[in-house]
Amino acid sequence: MQLTKFSDYAFRVLMYVHAANDRLVTIEEMANSYQVSRAHLMKVVNALTRADFLIAVRGRSGGLRLGKPAEEIRLGDVVRATEPDFALVECFSTGSQCVITRCCRLPGVMQEALQAFLDVLDKHTLSNIALGNRDFSAVFPNGAAGNLQNVQSE
Repeated sequence: MQLTKFSDYAFRVLMYVHAANDRLVTIEEMANSYQVSRAHLMKVVNALTRADFLIAVRGRSGGLRLGKPAEEIRLGDVVRATEPDFALVECFSTGSQCVITRCCRLPGVMQEALQAFLDVLDKHTLSNIALGNRDFSAVFPNGAAGNLQNVQSE
């Protein structure tokens, strides 16, 4: 199983915003730091905002901050909010053309595996995977994440 880049970027955005503590973070800043498309990050941020993982503050000095404490952002919930579907095998999809669907035992095993995957992610929160501003400073010593260096040490 492989998560989409959308989910990957969602985790990166959440870790970045967490490392900034209470400072508002812009999409532009993260796009420059991660060297990814601003347009793609905008879509990710919109999804995270709709799911209440982020709060967007509008205006000239606006930006993003976490919508709830990192300890309350379960990784499984992030994946559920960002993955388009969990169709591990064809018969999980609508319009399946598989001729053995009615008698096949594979879907039960795949559903069990998917549930186990999500159960593990549900045991972990953003605070378990979050990097601190020192971590980001080591990765981006001269770059766009320089603003994270100005945040008080964790």
